[in-house]
Amino acid sequence: MISISIPGWRELHLEHLVLDYNGTLACDGQLIEGVSPLLALLAEQLEVHIVTADTFGSVERMFAGSRYRVFKLPSGNEEQGKARYVQDIGAESSVCVGNGRNDRIMLKEAALGIAVMQQEGLALDALLVADLVTPSILDALDLLLHPLRLMATLRC
Repeated sequence: MISISIPGWRELHLEHLVLDYNGTLACDGQLIEGVSPLLALLAEQLEVHIVTADTFGSVERMFAGSRYRVFKLPSGNEEQGKARYVQDIGAESSVCVGNGRNDRIMLKEAALGIAVMQQEGLALDALLVADLVTPSILDALDLLLHPLRLMATLRC
């Protein structure tokens, strides 16, 4: 668990890290270099969930044998599927990271929503509901490994 009190905003007691796959952890279906070691470190504190429509069909192969939960969304209305997944595990104890329009509800519902802007870009709808934005997944994961940085950014 990661716990931090952010003055003027809220107390976070995070148990789950929910990640979009394509555009967030991967580009063109391939895991972004440097993600694996950061996820391994975070998995010592948080339960890691990868929730995806799996556009490129590579997520199961990429995480075969890992301790992360991989959930492939059924085709159609992926936005609601991601939001429902986060609600089912507990939005109040989840940090969600994504970049797409279909990530916007999960980013908004989560205790902490982080949008990333990488090679695939960042949907405006996701940007507008996120609590903060980072230039890469590596930066987003690093923030969680150094939670006092969250306080510096999000305090009132």
